[in-house]
Amino acid sequence: MTDFLNRYATPFITGLFVVSLMSGIALFFHWQQAAFRGMHEWLSMVLILPFALHLWKNWRPMLSYVRHMPFWVGSAVSLVAAIAFAWPAITGTASGGRGGPPPLALMNSVLASPVAEVAPILNLTPDELAAGLTSAGYAVTDATATLADIAKAANKTGMDLVGALNGMKK
Repeated sequence: MTDFLNRYATPFITGLFVVSLMSGIALFFHWQQAAFRGMHEWLSMVLILPFALHLWKNWRPMLSYVRHMPFWVGSAVSLVAAIAFAWPAITGTASGGRGGPPPLALMNSVLASPVAEVAPILNLTPDELAAGLTSAGYAVTDATATLADIAKAANKTGMDLVGALNGMKK
């Protein structure tokens, strides 16, 4: 077992760290996100095992790091940085609140709006939008009903309703 640790722990942690680094950079610059998101998430999880093996292999040197101030300063700075990034999302104080990615937040905002407010965005009158939704199978009782309520009454999702809106813009 010791031979395995000595041979593979550090090479695996190094290889997976490089993969995590490169995929993280690609995600940061929004390049080929579909290709890199799953890779980054899953292989970062796989990285836990070689990291644990690396710690086991290097336990004595690690204990010497723990006894000195630079270890605690580095750990504290890392923790503060992580909290600074996560805090707005955790508390809902991030711009846009907890709406998720901007396109989803925009869609949810539109769905929470009444027909009378959404119609001008689509260059339609409220009556034209109501008629278009009715022809798509939605019951529109009045222009003050929100799109989310209209979708719910039709036993459909907001995404279904947005699909129906797609062809209504003049």
